[in-house]
Amino acid sequence: MTTRRTRPAPRPPEGTPPRTELARQARAVLADAVRIAHWAAGTPGPGTAAPLAAHALERAATALELSPAQVRAGWDRARLAGLIELHGDTARPGWRLRAWDRDDSAVLRGWVALFDAWSLVHAAPEDIEAGAVAEAVEAVPQVLSLLQLSAGPVTVPALLDLLGQRVAELQEERCEVPLGPGRTGPAAPEAAESAMSAAAPARSADLNALLLDWALEGLAAVGALTLGQGHATLTPLGNWAVWVKLEQICVAAQSPAGNIEQSAADMLLGCARLTPGPARDEYRAWLAARTVGSAVAELLAVARGEDALLRGLAFEALRVVGAPAEPEVRAVLAEPSLRPYALLWLAEYEGNDPDDAQDVLSREESTWLWVDTAAAVADHGETGLLVRHLDSAVQGTVPALLDEVRAVGHPRTVQVLVALAAAHPDPALAKAVRRAAFQVHTGGA
Repeated sequence: MTTRRTRPAPRPPEGTPPRTELARQARAVLADAVRIAHWAAGTPGPGTAAPLAAHALERAATALELSPAQVRAGWDRARLAGLIELHGDTARPGWRLRAWDRDDSAVLRGWVALFDAWSLVHAAPEDIEAGAVAEAVEAVPQVLSLLQLSAGPVTVPALLDLLGQRVAELQEERCEVPLGPGRTGPAAPEAAESAMSAAAPARSADLNALLLDWALEGLAAVGALTLGQGHATLTPLGNWAVWVKLEQICVAAQSPAGNIEQSAADMLLGCARLTPGPARDEYRAWLAARTVGSAVAELLAVARGEDALLRGLAFEALRVVGAPAEPEVRAVLAEPSLRPYALLWLAEYEGNDPDDAQDVLSREESTWLWVDTAAAVADHGETGLLVRHLDSAVQGTVPALLDEVRAVGHPRTVQVLVALAAAHPDPALAKAVRRAAFQVHTGGA
């Protein structure tokens, strides 16, 4: 028996509109994106990447009576909000588009996905180096927190001061030393002191001001805040979204199993024996403490490893990530070891019932996944589980399964068959499995 502390469901700040009103506002922000998504879903070959292909851009502008700039912006927003998905030369409706008119939660999740992608919606100035842009993006949550806690307009100078402080903290955490003009290597102490006391601060203040303007404009573009003369104010949607994210951080700080500061691999191992509900709570807490991009990259890196259990758990955690993980999951379809997991993830993401998702796998992919799951059971489970795992094979008979397992080429095939032979109580079946293991090991037929 374990005792879990329960935390009452948090209430939004006083004055936060009800979810129905927040969803109405989110629908208004994404109205053009929804129109374009419906158009793209019903039009063959609208384009395969952003920006929209020129001929499709013209067709959409004419059909929807929008300017080309509005179509291009709406197309990008529809993709970022998960309203449309690209499959080769065809744009298909995402599950959120299908649920748009009836599911307020789907609408709010779609808007939050757009909110998280504000730096992609509003491109950074071209003359600013990528490192400075990345620092600004990393510092923006503190700016948003100040806006949320202030519950009203905040002056741009106050926001600029906070942004500058946070950027300086990030640079200090990375032990970065500003370099003088033309310097490409580590600065000498004298040069560093001179740079920090003279030209660098002025240059940094100007750059921070430019980056703050860009960030505020980007956040305003997705409906998270409004800009006034020298001040910024969160919209009800923006205020609610920042509150939600602050609550997620609080949940992360109270992680029941204490996995928040662990690596992805250690976190997943810590969740291996949890039931699905508590495991998802752990995943959410771990994810809330990281940027989405870094968390997805770390989970996929673990999935590429040799531990089949962690591979499956990594994709369970990616299910909690949802739409922001979709491009990265789709990108691993070409990797044989990840393809079955990615196909199942995408099938469920696109709205298929989990019980029917297996239908997207080919016979070979299903067999490969069967071996990979058996490897996870052999490494971490009980022998009885491995025997029962036989019933999940698509082949229906053990001889057919062994034939296809030998052909599929999974690197753990021999170990799985040896473990299964050792665990199975039927001597005749165990003998056949051992023979198959020997054939795979020796390369025989």
